[in-house]
Amino acid sequence: MSENPNPIELQKHLGGLDYPVSKEDVVRRAEESGADGTVLEALRGLPERTFEKPTDVTEAVFGG
Repeated sequence: MSENPNPIELQKHLGGLDYPVSKEDVVRRAEESGADGTVLEALRGLPERTFEKPTDVTEAVFGG
């Protein structure tokens, strides 16, 4: 199992998103902001769904 990204680092790369967003939107934004491999791997593993707010993304990555 891969390492989880730092939650603060994760949210840093999602700044500027206009929620609700799709998984594709989340991954694209992280790529554009220069997220490292750990963050990108975690986001690419998200389920295909709509995220209504930033905490939805965090909960999907870390469980909750």
